[in-house]
Amino acid sequence: MRHRDALVSRVRQAGVELAAANRRVATWMGVAGRELTTAAERGRALAAARAESIDSTYGGSYFGEGRDASGDRRGASGYARYDRTASNADIAGWLLWRNFRARRVLDVGCATGHLVEVLREMGVEAEGCDVSPYAIDHAVPGARGHVRVANLFAGLPWADGTFDLVTALETLEHLPPARVPEAVAELSRVCSGYLYATIPSFGPSCSGPGGWFEGKVRPERVDAYRALGETYEGPVPEADLARDARGDPVEGHLTIASFGWWTKRFAEVGMVRCPDVEKRLYVDIEPAALAPYWNLYVFRAPGAPPDVAEPRHPGRTLAELGLSHPLLEHHAAQKVRAGDDRDTVMPE
Repeated sequence: MRHRDALVSRVRQAGVELAAANRRVATWMGVAGRELTTAAERGRALAAARAESIDSTYGGSYFGEGRDASGDRRGASGYARYDRTASNADIAGWLLWRNFRARRVLDVGCATGHLVEVLREMGVEAEGCDVSPYAIDHAVPGARGHVRVANLFAGLPWADGTFDLVTALETLEHLPPARVPEAVAELSRVCSGYLYATIPSFGPSCSGPGGWFEGKVRPERVDAYRALGETYEGPVPEADLARDARGDPVEGHLTIASFGWWTKRFAEVGMVRCPDVEKRLYVDIEPAALAPYWNLYVFRAPGAPPDVAEPRHPGRTLAELGLSHPLLEHHAAQKVRAGDDRDTVMPE
């Protein structure tokens, strides 16, 4: 009897060990499979970027590597330094957290992932992607493991409707005009809720400050474009785009168009612009004096749950909710010196 019991015990133990080994093998195969998939995705993204001749544009020097961190870029595109403060990621993250009750967020054109880091600190399940291998390889600590190389033209590596909020901050203007509809369609594909974008634009906006041509069009051509009036939508031909010290389009901006032009591109894929939400956002960023510079767009996907765009703590400023940023402090000090403690409200 004792021999039989011992044999049964050994068989059971062997079964437990075999099951554990199988689990380890399955886990290893899953990890290896994910790594292979990620490598394949990265390869497709890089191939698509090279086809557009944009893979080398956003390397280390674009993000401040080897540059004068004091701020003198000597007329070159890119950043003197790229960090969480210089990128205004804290303001953008708080703005999104306050105005969207999103569970899953995708930041397209995430660079080194500062916005992803901020959102994850605030309890949002945020992911990011960028066409720049340098940016992803130098991801900030809070974004590591949640950002990857991807390209809108190669197709984003997520299923339809995965995210209830998709962001594209200062990203779409880097694409050639002819490819913008394709990129917008891909953004729409992975979005089941709302899409928030900042895009340098010109002309009037339905929700806040309008845009301008200065810095976007060659200086000697600015007056000619102003003379076209508000009905001109663009995009500005490549020959008339502003150039940096190296003769390349300023900041890599290839599509300079009006608010109306961009709105139509999203309407083509069924996304409806939301001026009421945009007005809330402009009010939130006004204390940092960013309202004239962040050309905001908010679009709603078909069938989007309306509660995703419900604000948290309406009536309280981002600073009152806990946001701290040098721009807020600087402009608050300016108002005190000017003796102006009035609240500024954007026009209806």
